[in-house]
Amino acid sequence: MSDPEDLRIEEARGILARLGFDRERANERSALVLLALLGMTRESPWSSATSPLVGTRAIMDWIRDQYGRNYAPNTRETIRRFTLHQFADALLVEQNPDNPSRPVNSPKWCYRIHPRALELLQHVGESDFQDLLVEYLDEVPGLRSMYAAARELRRIPVTLPGGGAVSLSPGGQNVLIKSMVEEFCEYFTPGGEVLYIGDADAKWAVLVRESLAALGVTLDQHGKMPDLVIYLRERNWLVLLEAASSHGPVDAKRHRELAKLFEGSTAGLVYVSCFPDRREMRKYLADIAWETEVWCAENPTHLIHFNGERFLGPYGKT
Repeated sequence: MSDPEDLRIEEARGILARLGFDRERANERSALVLLALLGMTRESPWSSATSPLVGTRAIMDWIRDQYGRNYAPNTRETIRRFTLHQFADALLVEQNPDNPSRPVNSPKWCYRIHPRALELLQHVGESDFQDLLVEYLDEVPGLRSMYAAARELRRIPVTLPGGGAVSLSPGGQNVLIKSMVEEFCEYFTPGGEVLYIGDADAKWAVLVRESLAALGVTLDQHGKMPDLVIYLRERNWLVLLEAASSHGPVDAKRHRELAKLFEGSTAGLVYVSCFPDRREMRKYLADIAWETEVWCAENPTHLIHFNGERFLGPYGKT
């Protein structure tokens, strides 16, 4: 006789296939993720499915406790990237329904079965399930368009120094990056060219690869870029700005990393740590590297200089 636990997993795999997911999203791992998202034990009837708000760690714990599959901690990223992302794209799950502006790298990132999908899945095994499935699949493209528009509305619009515009994912340090682009650049790098803006959900919101290459900068896919790179052509400076609210300032270690990443630059390098306010800055005062600059968005017309022979300028190059 088959194990009822395995029968439930196979049932979930079959449902995922009927929803149109490919083999990778209808394998055992993905079926177990679906069951965890629904709060389904091996004995639960589908009509009792729920939609708890859960993170990836909670999903893995549920799978271990209810189905005996103990995924190693390093598989968390596999579950997130190769199951949950596709579930979200298909609107089977919602991401952060409690706080849609949560930054991508937040440890509080969470998931919940979409209410419309839950309504369908509570009818699995019933006589009307097939008709409800056809109706649901007809609705999904419209739902997807609606949610895509809502996500776009939440993005942060940023006006570039030259008048162009980009948008950044909502929340997190991108609020500070917007101030860096729109205010720091206005006061301290007038006429500067934005060559790079980082964004957590796309990595490169702006990347002018050709201009960086012309300055001798070869991007390392594994190197952590600063959050904002400005080129001052008249002075031949590259200004490297870090949004310190999430990742800390340009300390001695980060200074070495950036110097290595930009070691081929024919332009002088200027390092700037950016904070939302002086209260946040005070947490890091002991760590900020000498011969760098500090800028606070609450006082956008001022810079704080950390020693050295010049104010707002590169060292080692004229």
